[in-house]
Amino acid sequence: MTRTTRLERGRSALGPALELVHTGRAPTRAVLTAELGVTRATAGAVAAELEALGLIEVDSRPGAAAGSQGRPSHRLAIDPAGPVVLAAQVHADGFRAALVGLGGRIVATAPGCMTVPADPVHVLSAVVDAGADLLRSTGRRCLGAGLAVPSAVAEPDGTALNPLHLAWPAGAPVREIFTERVRQAGVMGTAEVTESAESAVPDSTAFTAFTGNDVNLAALAEHRHGAGRGARDLLCVATGHRGVGGALVLDGRLHTGSSGLALEVGHLTVNPQGRTCHCGSRGCLDVEADPLAFLDAAGREPGPEVSLLQRARDLLRTEYEDARVRKAAELLIDRLGLGLAGLVNILNPDRIILGGLHRELLEADPERLRAVVAERSLWGQSGGVPILPCTLDHNSLVGAAELAWQPVLDDPLAAMAG
Repeated sequence: MTRTTRLERGRSALGPALELVHTGRAPTRAVLTAELGVTRATAGAVAAELEALGLIEVDSRPGAAAGSQGRPSHRLAIDPAGPVVLAAQVHADGFRAALVGLGGRIVATAPGCMTVPADPVHVLSAVVDAGADLLRSTGRRCLGAGLAVPSAVAEPDGTALNPLHLAWPAGAPVREIFTERVRQAGVMGTAEVTESAESAVPDSTAFTAFTGNDVNLAALAEHRHGAGRGARDLLCVATGHRGVGGALVLDGRLHTGSSGLALEVGHLTVNPQGRTCHCGSRGCLDVEADPLAFLDAAGREPGPEVSLLQRARDLLRTEYEDARVRKAAELLIDRLGLGLAGLVNILNPDRIILGGLHRELLEADPERLRAVVAERSLWGQSGGVPILPCTLDHNSLVGAAELAWQPVLDDPLAAMAG
């Protein structure tokens, strides 16, 4: 059988093969062969085609491990010089743009601190301009764009329904705005980004950028590349610069509900007599277990010099022995644990991962948090659910990139030909 024939038979396996390498589940051709359920020759042809597309590298002469027998299998890895996608995140204290390669690897990043204005066009223009600068300086080919926002994002329209910690109006068409700005910047499909590059985008009117809730995207990234790898039903809860969000991965797929609005965990009540929430209720997790709540409980001013999240992290790391800081941490751990216990009772996940300030709270006193969850959950006393810290830096950015990479994972040939 010729290589061409083998490739034709294995063409439908290109996407699954790329996803296996992308998520680190196929480090060698032997593993790829087993995972795809194809012949060794077909797996070889598929790997060779992905290498020819500039997406992966195949090492045909890897060194054998000490004590091993037989010829070592070809090693597979993401091509470090391959294409990238533009990923961006907007939060209460500004934004961050990045170029992200396959495998969840951040190639370049540019933070932008600004007071996020009421008009989303302004900040999204700044985001895309920063991304265009990164592409210009690196000369990389861009295959897509994804955006993470601190709001529920309605599907299929891509509107931000409740950007509570931004001044944006409810229902802002963020996907439409982001897509249009990317088109205008001309960053797609070319390594040469110019100031007037609209015509550089092949069939630019067909291009659509992707948008999602920041915690949903953090969960997606962690499930593919971080602390959630291998989990079947993964619950992610995180607090970023303001507020608390949650996300759920079921059977390996991000669960967003019928219209993208599932799992607004920030509006679980954990302190009925607590602060008034932006949603109109009182004592929601959103206002009782975020960085501002921690700083208030510790008697500290937020300060203008750093973000709320960074100020809270620094306080927890450097002044934890202070009685008031420790008491504030314990208070937030108890509130977080109460919320997690309710979620465990409803969702029965096999793993919980915590991000943002919640990751630091877990690391400060893991026994206390796990004890609260065990005490309050129906099944907590019979083994409990593993509670782990998120492991990826900028996981919402990586998750935004995952949205942009998905068309390439679905059909590498079509994506690379565009």
